[in-house]
Amino acid sequence: MTPQDFDYLRKFLRERSGLVLAVEKQYLAESRLLPVVRRNGMSTLAELIERLKNRPPAPLGAQVVEAMTTNETFFFRDKIPFDHFRDTIMPTLISARAREKRIRIWCTAASTGQEPYSLAMAIKSMGPAIAGYRIDIVATDLSSDVLEKAKAGIYSQFEVQRGLPVQLLVKFFDQVGETWQLAPELRSMVQFRPLNLLNDFSVLGNFDLVFCRNVLIYFDQENKIAVLNRIARQMPEDGFLVLGAAETVIGLTEAFKPLADKRGLYVPNGATQNRTADNIIRFAAAKA
Repeated sequence: MTPQDFDYLRKFLRERSGLVLAVEKQYLAESRLLPVVRRNGMSTLAELIERLKNRPPAPLGAQVVEAMTTNETFFFRDKIPFDHFRDTIMPTLISARAREKRIRIWCTAASTGQEPYSLAMAIKSMGPAIAGYRIDIVATDLSSDVLEKAKAGIYSQFEVQRGLPVQLLVKFFDQVGETWQLAPELRSMVQFRPLNLLNDFSVLGNFDLVFCRNVLIYFDQENKIAVLNRIARQMPEDGFLVLGAAETVIGLTEAFKPLADKRGLYVPNGATQNRTADNIIRFAAAKA
């Protein structure tokens, strides 16, 4: 791939997906795009880039973006966000939503489904605390291919061994040959939808909790700011935002503020937000 073609590819990816591809990642682009070249009956990467320049058909552009998207995920990844979910977020929301008894959760980069299904398993394990509540989980991703796998809920032995406690494997999965399939009752808790975070997502409605982990690290500053501000507009003042360990709102937006001693956990910076902070402190004291 010539430097000129690589520059065009970097611009194409940024405009289509927000992905910022570093200059030194040309080798990665070449290795990931060669299968796309062969799949579409082309012979060289130069031919692929030329077709992209000449108004590519939508499927080809989508294939290029999906090939370059990182879909690394596993069950209960990083553990701390799920500790926050169990010990801080859900107790606070259950109390705050006692009247309407409905909680809405959004996983913004669901990949093959391990994150939203981890939340579903955590919710199922809460027992009487959520009795009578309707809890919606919406899971979105740019890639249609990974969403199809997520909907099926079928995982290899390697995938279920990554982060999934054995008691949850036994409780919520059925073995199918050499694979494991999540129980229908858990799969039905998650609604999967294709979505590009660069596009308008107001159609999804408002959410009490947004998991937006390990996706903003691939965006440039302009798109990070835009996405965070748009998420804030679709959250109540007592909602929660969870980011990845290498991500932050600091220096990007005033719409959220971090919670002290809760790594990766943020709340909207609203005028009445002190009530949420007070609730969190109260629940923490009750558990002590």
